[in-house]
Amino acid sequence: MTRKEAFTKICNFCAYQERAQQEVRDKLYSFGLSQDDVENLICDLIEENFINEERFAKIFAGSKFRAKKWGRVKIQQALKLKQISDYCIRSGMKEIEEEDYLQTLEDILIKKYPGVTGANDYIRKQKLARYAITRGFESELVWSKIKEVL
Repeated sequence: MTRKEAFTKICNFCAYQERAQQEVRDKLYSFGLSQDDVENLICDLIEENFINEERFAKIFAGSKFRAKKWGRVKIQQALKLKQISDYCIRSGMKEIEEEDYLQTLEDILIKKYPGVTGANDYIRKQKLARYAITRGFESELVWSKIKEVL
């Protein structure tokens, strides 16, 4: 594949949805391009504003929180796996309003609690907390919300 064909194809790839730099880099390598070509194309894509990691982090964090109800911990881990910089991760996390975050955690806890089984209330709360923590919510926050609403 020529550099020009790869650029056209990767532009379409980036235009379809926001992409992290590493995703684009991996895709370019799958085209069989050399390291120099890949890095030059990445620079071209950044200049043309097809790739913007801060924009990606904001959209990723906001959508994972709103659509999948992920907590901050899980979102940060996912962004780190995509090799996003700490600055961009912090910027993305600002997309999550504190009030919405607390309300979402409360809604998750209230919705899940009736379906949690256990020998006693303590075990049920333990299971509920574990569930919320695996969704990416901070453990201290989970426990304070459990004490507050249940």
